[in-house]
Amino acid sequence: MIHPTTRVLAAELPGHVGEEVEISGWLHRRRGLKSVTFLVIRDRSGLAQVVAGPGVDFPEETVLRVRATVTANPQAPDGIELTGPEFTVLSGLAVPPPVSLFRPTVPAALPVILDSAPVTLRHPRLAAVHRISAASVAGFRGTLDELGFTEIQTPKVVSSATESGANVFKLDWFGSTAYLAQSPQFFKQTMVGVFERVYETGPVFRAEPHDTARHLAQYTSLDAELGFITDHRDVMAVVREAVAGMTAAVAGRAAGAVESLAVKLPEVPAEIPQVHFAEAMRMLGTDEPDLAPAHERWLSEWALREHGSEFLFVVGYPMAKRPFYTHPDPARPAYSNSFDLLFRGLELVTGGQRLHRHEDYLAALAARGEPVEPYASYLQAFAHGMPPHGGFALGLERWTARLTGADNVRRTTLFPRDLHRLTP
Repeated sequence: MIHPTTRVLAAELPGHVGEEVEISGWLHRRRGLKSVTFLVIRDRSGLAQVVAGPGVDFPEETVLRVRATVTANPQAPDGIELTGPEFTVLSGLAVPPPVSLFRPTVPAALPVILDSAPVTLRHPRLAAVHRISAASVAGFRGTLDELGFTEIQTPKVVSSATESGANVFKLDWFGSTAYLAQSPQFFKQTMVGVFERVYETGPVFRAEPHDTARHLAQYTSLDAELGFITDHRDVMAVVREAVAGMTAAVAGRAAGAVESLAVKLPEVPAEIPQVHFAEAMRMLGTDEPDLAPAHERWLSEWALREHGSEFLFVVGYPMAKRPFYTHPDPARPAYSNSFDLLFRGLELVTGGQRLHRHEDYLAALAARGEPVEPYASYLQAFAHGMPPHGGFALGLERWTARLTGADNVRRTTLFPRDLHRLTP
C-alpha cells in the first residue's frame, strides 16, 4: 500500500539520493527491453527516469504516481534514477498523442501542432517558449511596479473604436453596437488622471485581414502610460527599463527554457540608439509614410553594425500615420513626438507623447473630420485637467518570437486566433 507522502518534483530528486520518494506526472516515454523497462516521467520541473521490471506497458501520456527509491547512477540522466517503483494510475490509460512528445524536436508541421495544441503543447520544447513568455510578463510587471506604476484592468468591449473606425470586430451588446477593444489606449490615458502611472497586460483585437507570420487577430499587449513627462523621450526611457527588466526576468525565471532552446538573450544598451524617421527615409533611399518590413530589417542591421545594438528607436513618425491623440513635434509639426522600437528586424513597441489639452483634442478630431460624440466619455477627463503624458504598447508574441527565433508568432501564443483559425 502506498502511504500519503509529500510529492517530490523531478528537479528535486538529486537532493533525495537513498530516500524513498513519491513523484507524479505524465509518462513521457517508455522503452521496454528484454529484462527491464525504462520509463521517463515528466512534471512541471523536468524529467525523471524510472527503472522497472519487464512488461510495464502503460501508454505514453498516462498520468502516474510513482513511489520509488532515488538511486545514484552516473549513466542515468542527471546521475540519478528511481528504482523499485510502485505505480498508481491517476486518470486511466491515455490515448497515444498525435505526435511523439519525447523527441528532441516536434516532428509535425505548424498546422498539425496548432490543431492539436491541447496535447502538442506538452512537448517540452513547445512549453519552453511559453515559459519564456510568462517570465517576460513577470519582468514587465516587476519593472513597472518598481517604477511606481499601478496595474489596471480595463474593458475589452467598447462602444467606439480606439484607433479608427476600421479594423474592429463588431458585436451585438444586448441590442446595441459594440466593438472588441483594439487597445486599452483611452482607458489607460484617463487613468493617468487617477494614478499618474499605469500599466496593463491583456488581449487586444485587430480585425486586419493579414495572413502573415507576424500578425494575429488577437494578441497580448503590454501597455503603459505615464504622466508629468517632458516629451516622448521620457516614455522611451521607461521602455528601455521595461525591456531590460523583461530580459533579466527571462534569464532568471526561465533559465531552463533559455538553455533548452539555445536562446541568445540580447544586451540592452544603457541608452538605446535612435534615428529620426526622416533620416531613416534618407538612409533607405525612399520617401514613404511608414516603414515596411524590409525597412525594419535594414535599419536593425544598421543599428547592429553601427551601434552594436539589437534595439533601435525610430522617432518622429509623420503625423499623418499616427492616431489623432498623438502629440506633434513642436519644432516640426508634420512629424510626431512618437516612436517605434525595432528589435532584431521587427517592430516591437509603438509609443509616444499624447495630446493632453481638451481644446487640442477637439481641434484634432475636427481636422480629421471625425465627430466628437463617440469620444465624449474619453474627452471628459481632458476637460477636467490632464498632465502632459505618454505611453507605449509592446506586443508579447512578437517579443517572444524574436527571443526564441520562432519563424511565426503563432508559435508563441497558446491558441492563436487569426484570419483562418478560431479553434481549438
